[in-house]
Amino acid sequence: MTDQMRELRRSNDQVIAGVCGGIAEWLGWPPFRVRIIFFLVSVLSAAFPGVLVYLILWFLMPEPYPED
Repeated sequence: MTDQMRELRRSNDQVIAGVCGGIAEWLGWPPFRVRIIFFLVSVLSAAFPGVLVYLILWFLMPEPYPED
């Protein structure tokens, strides 16, 4: 699959549900970086409801492709 056609999916590289891992794969970033950014934005911003956004993404993002 080309970079332009990548589909946003949850990742098999999961800590909770694979949401941050899926976003990291989609962006081409290391999952640790996305998890840290998500955590910092959630903690430092009263206007960003991180848990709610995570739960919504968990249910909206398709499941990861099965591992071979």
